[in-house]
Amino acid sequence: MLTQSLPVVITNNAKPPARRVKYINDVAQIPGVTPQDLELLEKVSQRYVFRSNDYYLRLIDWTDPKDPIRQLIIPRGEELNDWGKLDASNEAANTVDTGVQHKYGDTVLLLCNEVCGAYCRYCFRKRLFMNDNEEVSKDVSAGVAYIRRHPEVTNVLLTGGDPLIMGTRRLGEIVAELREIEHVKIVRIGSKMPAFNPMRITDDPDLLAMIRRFSTPQKRMYIMCHFDHPRELTREARECIAALIGAGAICVNQCPIIRGINDNPDTLAQMFATLSHIGCPQYYLFQGRPTAGNEPYEVPLVEGWTHFSKAVVAESGLSGRARYCMSHASGKVEVLGVDDANIYLRYHRSKYQQNNGRFFICKRNDDAYWLDHLTPVEGSYVPFGVNFGQPAR
Repeated sequence: MLTQSLPVVITNNAKPPARRVKYINDVAQIPGVTPQDLELLEKVSQRYVFRSNDYYLRLIDWTDPKDPIRQLIIPRGEELNDWGKLDASNEAANTVDTGVQHKYGDTVLLLCNEVCGAYCRYCFRKRLFMNDNEEVSKDVSAGVAYIRRHPEVTNVLLTGGDPLIMGTRRLGEIVAELREIEHVKIVRIGSKMPAFNPMRITDDPDLLAMIRRFSTPQKRMYIMCHFDHPRELTREARECIAALIGAGAICVNQCPIIRGINDNPDTLAQMFATLSHIGCPQYYLFQGRPTAGNEPYEVPLVEGWTHFSKAVVAESGLSGRARYCMSHASGKVEVLGVDDANIYLRYHRSKYQQNNGRFFICKRNDDAYWLDHLTPVEGSYVPFGVNFGQPAR
């Protein structure tokens, strides 16, 4: 056990001015939105908040109404449909203190920030950005104390919101506290800032120095990136990944399959390949959670598997190591295969011991987009904690 808090390294060397982005929180400021669309967008953004910046908006081809970056960030009227649940994976059941989730034995999530660099329209935690939400705690002392009391916890994921929106000094203080805990081997930071504002990282030598200090050969820091489409992998984004790797972090990518953004094998294969080239290989491709407001972005399971299975064999093995999973309330369920009759699944991680690693088979249902919509075949293992047979729509 280390003694006093490890110092957070802040450089004193002269540094070039950071490249600033201009954040936009009002849909009326979106440069490519027509006046006739504005009333509807304002109505949507009153329920599900809008935020972006001038760097990211410049990636949009405004002449293409189906532009994938536009679909990702600009509100849509269908988000107001009465559909889904705000907490589709029942994260509330895993909350052991404010801002602290403990679902799997060795991993704890600290929700340490309730702001993102921009807001993905399909976000599964959009409830955090709504008024009167109290799930996030900027004071992580209770979470750190909880982790100290639980020696089985070897991994801590800083999430939210986006931790890289926080000031570097405060983020460094949190990482320093976690590095005092001997049994915490890995500290992860979940962030879409490498896509939304890569200069936040590239132009902050203090942040890179902090990572260099705390990502050691024995205890690495991981940056869990969130690129959804190859067009996000700009020159600036690639420089950002290179800077993180140069500082000693390990970078991986995870994202959902999203209607209108990456729901075809060519797009996925291109993204997986490029990510492997720059040292940020795909980790998970997630099935989109049935979250309130997300109906226009959902892809059925069988269709998603078809796109994924074609993408992972299109390039070298290093770009095809991803798993296709659902983050269900009962655990992380991997889709292993689909044939004419069945869907083959396995618990990659489980909240319940009796499900750990269990293989099971469900009847093929091309309309299903979540585990609850499936039905186990007769004689197959029936997982604990799943409410099978729910209607798909």
